[in-house]
Amino acid sequence: MYVWFTLLAGLAALSLPFVRKLFPYLGEDCTYILRSIRFGGRLNLYKRLKHFYSIVDQFLEAVRRHPDKTFVRFEGLEYSYGEVDRRSNKVARALQAEARLKEGDPVALFLGNEPCFIWTWLALAKLGCPAALLNFNIRSKSLLHCFSCCGAKVIIASAELLDAVVEVLPTLREQGIAVYLLSEAPSTPGVSSLSDEVAKASDRPLSRDLRANVHIRSTALYIYTSGTTGLPKAAVVTHERVWAASFLQGICGVKSDDIFYINLPLYHSAGFLIGMTGAIERGITIFLRKKFSASQFWDDCRKHNVTVMQYIGETMRYLCNSPKKDNEKNHKVRVAIGNGVRTDIWTEFLNRFGNIEVRELYAATEGNIGFINYTSKVGTVGRVNPVHRFFFPYTLIKFDIAKEEPVRNSQGLCMEVGPGETGLLVGRITQRSPFIGYAGNKQQTENKRLRDVLKKGDLYFNTGDLLRFDHQNFIYFQDRVGDTFRWKGENVATSEVADILTMAHCILEANVYGVKVEGHEGRVGMATVVLKEGQDLDCSDVYQQVVNYLPSYARPRFIRIQPCLEMTGTFKMKKVRLVEEGFDPAHISDPVYFLEPQKKTYVRLTEDIHAAIVSREIKL
Repeated sequence: MYVWFTLLAGLAALSLPFVRKLFPYLGEDCTYILRSIRFGGRLNLYKRLKHFYSIVDQFLEAVRRHPDKTFVRFEGLEYSYGEVDRRSNKVARALQAEARLKEGDPVALFLGNEPCFIWTWLALAKLGCPAALLNFNIRSKSLLHCFSCCGAKVIIASAELLDAVVEVLPTLREQGIAVYLLSEAPSTPGVSSLSDEVAKASDRPLSRDLRANVHIRSTALYIYTSGTTGLPKAAVVTHERVWAASFLQGICGVKSDDIFYINLPLYHSAGFLIGMTGAIERGITIFLRKKFSASQFWDDCRKHNVTVMQYIGETMRYLCNSPKKDNEKNHKVRVAIGNGVRTDIWTEFLNRFGNIEVRELYAATEGNIGFINYTSKVGTVGRVNPVHRFFFPYTLIKFDIAKEEPVRNSQGLCMEVGPGETGLLVGRITQRSPFIGYAGNKQQTENKRLRDVLKKGDLYFNTGDLLRFDHQNFIYFQDRVGDTFRWKGENVATSEVADILTMAHCILEANVYGVKVEGHEGRVGMATVVLKEGQDLDCSDVYQQVVNYLPSYARPRFIRIQPCLEMTGTFKMKKVRLVEEGFDPAHISDPVYFLEPQKKTYVRLTEDIHAAIVSREIKL
């Protein structure tokens, strides 16, 4: 018998090089499948439990296992799992007393990246209250819209954002909204301090009965994503989706002794779901930063022994553009999780900073399909995996970019593309891979549903993204379609920007789109406008409008003047040609203006300015 085992072992060893040559990614594929099955089994278990086990219960389990383990590091301070638990209990009791919150009441969080964001959310989760995570960059009309569409009657804000709240306070008071500030009592009528009540509140554990009716399909969060309506949409995130997102760290190989660096906004699904709830699922330590700093990033990693980092394409580029240092590979970072990095930046990042496992993701907050590049092959967002595709069916279909719609055959069905071809990614909507939609916006929810795709009566989620599968089953992200583009890691809704531009007294109509700039991720904002009769472009007024009402990433850097806007037969503004023409004044006869922050106005775009932008002498 021993001889036979020895012989079989010898044959296996001899055949291993052949197997590796024939199936070079077999090991990574098997590891990914096994991890996915393990986490999928856990999720199915949670679905069947009589008493729902949420990510908050997982947090409380971590508190019981290691109450003194550091959960959050922030600006020289450390907060253990036990300390965060106690602080969240105090906030929950204060909200019970002051706001009379009960299970199911949505609450809006208007907070920056700081530890109180985490324990305030935990407080709401312990009360069974869904949290609406407001982007702290939004103002005025967008802020009111985001707040109102989730149905919240309470908003909790930080002192740094008081001015933004005061701007919309009259409307909030008219609607009977309770506004609480996480600071000492402000002198602003209609704004209450929560700090005094929190200080007086007990830190005793709260009864689980307070969230007794919460189940896996209940709404846990509202996370906002830009869309074609011109205003952000509140994507409904269920507890099932929270669990699924929290498992991504484990699938990427994050372990319980890792230290996870979060510098992405906690109002984003990346920072909140993959980063923060993923850390809870793993029971690990977070190093939290208010915002990303390229100059301090690696020093932070060395000082805090960071082993896992998050990124978006822009953060990778900023790191690669930073001055070179001798100690760039002197760190403990072994895994980077994120999305949107260009192939050239990816390669440069690895060459400069060491052999870090880059886990590039493809996903959407509201979507029902996602991918992970678990092989570290540069430039891809994942692989076509038969097990994954069986449980979460998806396909790529032909898409007419000019008409902005899928191509259909004579039977009215969509047509799949083959390997090497670019197509629109759609995910079949099933009980296992649902699409919940957007709060308070049935029309936008319906617009993301695509019917009669491969057969009559089927239903798919339209991602709005173009991808490509190669002959080795690797997946490549190609581009976005529709009226949204991505800049500085943020989705920009073109209609929202157009609405702001037309508030300027000189502008009659505006067509907004994104254009590519060499050396930059995503697309920078550009607008083609029609001026009112007898008016010239009032550069100062337009500048004030975009600065007052739009976050920096949404402000159009280029404005093109035309006598009229080209429309389709259904009165949609045509953008394809404008996008292709870009902003080069040497190839455009129309006047083009450039947003100049130092001069606080728009200036005429010359060929010299254009050359400085392309050569990166002028930073965007």
